[in-house]
Amino acid sequence: MYATIHRFRMTRVAALLATAAFLPVVAADARDNVASPRRQALPAISAGRACATLSGRTVGGATLTATVVRARANVPTYCKISGTIAPALNFEMRLPNAWNGKLYYEGGGGYDGSIPQVEAPALIQGYAEVASDSGHQASGLSAAFALNDTYSAQLFGSLSVPMVMATALKIVTETYGVAPAKSYFEGCSNGGREALMAVQRNPNLFDGVIAGAPGYNWVGFMGEFNRVAKALAAPGGAFSPAKTVLLARHVRAACDALDGIVDGVVANPKACTAAVVDISALRCPGGADTGDTCLSDAQLAVVKAWTTGVVYNGGGITYRSEGYNLTGNEDDSLNFGVWVSGNGDVRKAAQYMIQDSTVKYYLARDPNADSLAYTWGENKSALYAMAALNDATQTDIRAFIRSGGKLIVWQGGADAGLSVNSTIEYMAGVTKSVGAADAEAATRFYVAPGVDHCGGGVGPDQTDFLVALDRWVRRDIAPGTLVARKVDVKGRVVRTWPLCQYPQYPRYTGRPNDSSAGRLAENYTCTTP
Repeated sequence: MYATIHRFRMTRVAALLATAAFLPVVAADARDNVASPRRQALPAISAGRACATLSGRTVGGATLTATVVRARANVPTYCKISGTIAPALNFEMRLPNAWNGKLYYEGGGGYDGSIPQVEAPALIQGYAEVASDSGHQASGLSAAFALNDTYSAQLFGSLSVPMVMATALKIVTETYGVAPAKSYFEGCSNGGREALMAVQRNPNLFDGVIAGAPGYNWVGFMGEFNRVAKALAAPGGAFSPAKTVLLARHVRAACDALDGIVDGVVANPKACTAAVVDISALRCPGGADTGDTCLSDAQLAVVKAWTTGVVYNGGGITYRSEGYNLTGNEDDSLNFGVWVSGNGDVRKAAQYMIQDSTVKYYLARDPNADSLAYTWGENKSALYAMAALNDATQTDIRAFIRSGGKLIVWQGGADAGLSVNSTIEYMAGVTKSVGAADAEAATRFYVAPGVDHCGGGVGPDQTDFLVALDRWVRRDIAPGTLVARKVDVKGRVVRTWPLCQYPQYPRYTGRPNDSSAGRLAENYTCTTP
């Protein structure tokens, strides 16, 4: 399951690297860099020379190996540097042939355990890149490292990013003779959690941060996964692919047109209320499962558990998770089936496997524990300990803002992995804590309709947030409405759409019943519900 999701994320990055629409943006940003005095003053150190300088050296407490990776497609020649910070925090850096003077830190996913291996679009733009495995080596679905290794648990929770960053800064300075002019962090899912963790606990570490679909409320989210898994495992609760298709089609029939166009995307979720959807219309006669044309009472209970929030009390501390929206994209190949239902076998679902490992190694502390028989919250001290390690729920980020930091948060509107409603709640909390003026000056929040967890789905899912962030940090050009692209397997742009600042959504204002016009961003207007 994790391998499937991981391969998707790699394919998504590869598509972004290939798309022609991406290149003018990169080229424009490169011109900005060349025109700046900082860029002109940079030493001309090739990837080969960088590798020769670093290979076999010990820098920042890590002994390094370095290899030149030759250019291919759009990826330039770069120096690949591998190192370990004792005892087991592995990291990798990529230094391009022509460095732009900036550093890019790429976050992980799941429970980490491996180094992201795809060269990010940042490398094309000339960034020095760094990424790590967060201090342990295992499947991204396994929390086994946390059972008997307190230090590994601390590294995963919050320590690995600042530790690797300290070494990365020394490596860059050792190589080029100057420190990076700017440093940025970008991550999605757990990488989004790592992003917010850095903002909250290390507010001076990065000049700008991009947090995608952040798994910031570890206790609340895992509790929600546990609750929904139990509903699916209950007698009659299993959701086959056919049942998922039935649900998705019902939602699309009720809500797809509410954004001005019928295109398979429910872009106006606030109008897609429970009353409009009327899920009870799918109930099987008598409530028993009578086939693929209806939902049993047990399956309706699954939908209710998935779409309603949950609150847990852990010794005076409240942990919560907002429910998921019904989006009409539940039948997408990387949506409800892969994340929630396991396509009829809940034990094959990503959410089940992640929460099961969490129960075993963080809460019950028993590798043989059955998460479906575990009462979430029965051990309040265990909840508190896990929250202290992994939760990034602090909304008062004034220290980051006052240091000049800029934060972009985004999420797919059809995300079945983590609830976009929880991210909406967090961003509302930030505005309340820091004040509307500071929130407007230093934060941006986008919801991409029809986009799955960290990408994919029916909606346009390709947006270069890094270019927008860099312009904001360096030139104080705050991002407004951005452009999202849908790219096919050959890297061709097949659809564009305005990516609106939340709570706005893209409403179709073009010619009625014109499918060609529906594929162009110019025919949409960002609209407040």
